[in-house]
Amino acid sequence: MRVLMLSWEYPPHCVGGLAQHVYELSAALAEEGVEVAVITAAESDALPASETVRGVEAHRVRPYHGASLNFITWALQLNLAMLEKGIVLLREKEFDIVHAHDWLSAYAARGLKHAYHLPLVATIHATEYGRNHGLHTDEQRFISDIEWWLTYEAWRVICCSQYMREELQHVFHTPEDKIKVLPNGILPKAYQVSEPDRGLRRRFAADDEQIVFFVGRLVQEKGVQVLLEAVPLIIEQFPRTKFIIAGRGPYEEELHSHCDRLGLRERVNFTGYIDDRTRNHLYHFAACAVFPSLYEPFGIVALEGMAARTPVVVSDTGGLSEIVNHNENGLKAYCGNARSLADQIRRLLSDQKLARRLGEAGYQTVLENYSWQGIARNTALEYKRILSSPQAYQWRNSAAAPRTNLFSHFGRYDH
Repeated sequence: MRVLMLSWEYPPHCVGGLAQHVYELSAALAEEGVEVAVITAAESDALPASETVRGVEAHRVRPYHGASLNFITWALQLNLAMLEKGIVLLREKEFDIVHAHDWLSAYAARGLKHAYHLPLVATIHATEYGRNHGLHTDEQRFISDIEWWLTYEAWRVICCSQYMREELQHVFHTPEDKIKVLPNGILPKAYQVSEPDRGLRRRFAADDEQIVFFVGRLVQEKGVQVLLEAVPLIIEQFPRTKFIIAGRGPYEEELHSHCDRLGLRERVNFTGYIDDRTRNHLYHFAACAVFPSLYEPFGIVALEGMAARTPVVVSDTGGLSEIVNHNENGLKAYCGNARSLADQIRRLLSDQKLARRLGEAGYQTVLENYSWQGIARNTALEYKRILSSPQAYQWRNSAAAPRTNLFSHFGRYDH
């Protein structure tokens, strides 16, 4: 089976969690015997236009000609380049499925679907409605319309949590039997520290300071502003606590200003971008990792902390609520409530036995429930279910298409 996957993000072009999702899922599918080609955006001319990464063909394209007027124009130009590359690849070999990730690849995916009669699978990682708690501008409504259109065109819509299933049904009225929930996964070994580097720790906090760690994109929905509001409540009881906030994003300037207004410069360290080694060490040395999101379709960062055996505190919202069981493998705080967040962080700062128990339980949760190989097997099973359905067979053979039989990789059709 061959899958043509479209995603605007793919390492090293990483804006959010989507890049890592596509990278790990495609590699795990390749290990399961699925041939995967990924078409993505080129971040720089220094990267090869095409290369094989962990058994996956990665093809990077530049958005079509001319300077873009805005991000939406850029995305449409990217889709033209993706579509052109997809046509070239389909001339060279057959593919059985087109798999699009989010609205930024919707146009190219829909074009390839109808031009080559390829069933389309769409993974919706988040919605514009959910990110903004409604649709308030023409741009947000435009993006939301494309998201709806992608779910309409898709043979199957994959999302990462029951929370997102409900959101898709509420916002887009997506039929329940069209949606498949498959969680994100993680590789625990990627977050381990073999030899702790205390010199690295001293770059961010003094030896006698406990570390509270956040890492993620600095956007409003990640709730870092709620963490800042919790800081004064925490340092009343634990004055030797350093709050490390790692990441970049469009809300960064506002967070710096908010920190200054609260008079917290001595207690808060905004690191900007950090590499994987630094991230892993900060997880290792942290008393807890905190993810106070206001909107979170899944919450892969919570799995990162758990994979590092770091006790986590999360908002009781979205996919985070499904990952963390309060007092069992982490702690939950009321969403958007700084006092509740402070209460849960103080519990971990004051009780090392609780922190160790939750850290170990979180690690076991990751091992048991969030293996990329298991997720890849379930994804491949969805592909096969689509391809072997009578509806897909009839649709594929109802019109001439510039390909040989869709089921050449599966043998005789038997329904």
